[in-house]
Amino acid sequence: MKHKLYGGLIYLIILVFSLFCFLPFLLILSSSFTNEESILQHGYNLFPRVFDLSAYRLLFLDAGRILNGYKISIFVTVVGTIASLTITALLAYPLALKRVKLRKALNLYTLITLLINGGIVPWYIVCVRYLHLQDNVFALIVPYLVQAWNVFLLRSFFQTIPEEITESAKIDGAGEYRILFSIVAPLAKPALATVGLFISLLYWNDWWLGLTLLNKTELQPLQLLLRTIQSNVQFISTSAQGAEIIRATGGRLPSEGIKMAVCILTIGPIIFVYPFVQRYFIKGLTIGAVKG
Repeated sequence: MKHKLYGGLIYLIILVFSLFCFLPFLLILSSSFTNEESILQHGYNLFPRVFDLSAYRLLFLDAGRILNGYKISIFVTVVGTIASLTITALLAYPLALKRVKLRKALNLYTLITLLINGGIVPWYIVCVRYLHLQDNVFALIVPYLVQAWNVFLLRSFFQTIPEEITESAKIDGAGEYRILFSIVAPLAKPALATVGLFISLLYWNDWWLGLTLLNKTELQPLQLLLRTIQSNVQFISTSAQGAEIIRATGGRLPSEGIKMAVCILTIGPIIFVYPFVQRYFIKGLTIGAVKG
């Protein structure tokens, strides 16, 4: 009876905590469907006082560009995540092996990239002049292929895998690539899923690479495109010419609603990634055992 009471109390606490986590999302969703006048007069509410689709109508005035931005962002996120996760695992695995002679030097070299930043100007020169990434869709992928933090995260997990497993596979004739992809990678699914989620969020939410390396509007990712739309609306609403346009049309630009609508459009697709990744988080950090 006492265990059931404690169990029910824990579930109640988790339920209340989940509701508190869901409320900000509900507030953003409600505000994106709320009339601009209502937001200015009454503030943000969990449910729309005056239902209005003006923010979404304004965003979808050029629906073709929005759709193209989704295509670019999805392509960059999928290809970038797969490529970055593969390269990160290929670098983290030898860093975790004690038998690699240059392991300490490679660890130090990777650590330096985490502590020291070369600056924006050298980075830009390398990307444009030497890697030829300007006005190329791969300009949104290549600069983020290797992140030192993700490398050390995977390396720490690889170090927890018993060496007896890899040694027995090596005795059976398996090479390093076979050991990594056939033995180590299946055991490292929780860590790979976690790092993969970090990488996908980085690619999906990024607008900086598009702003600095792209001049072609047809290559703009969704985040940069929506940021540009939001900036244009804010400029129009605060400029004298924009005030004349608003008075002439007899309406008000939904600047507050657009902020919330942009959030909904950008976070919507990435939410569907969590159900596929979550099942790996509940597993133990090490899977399998060493038989004596």
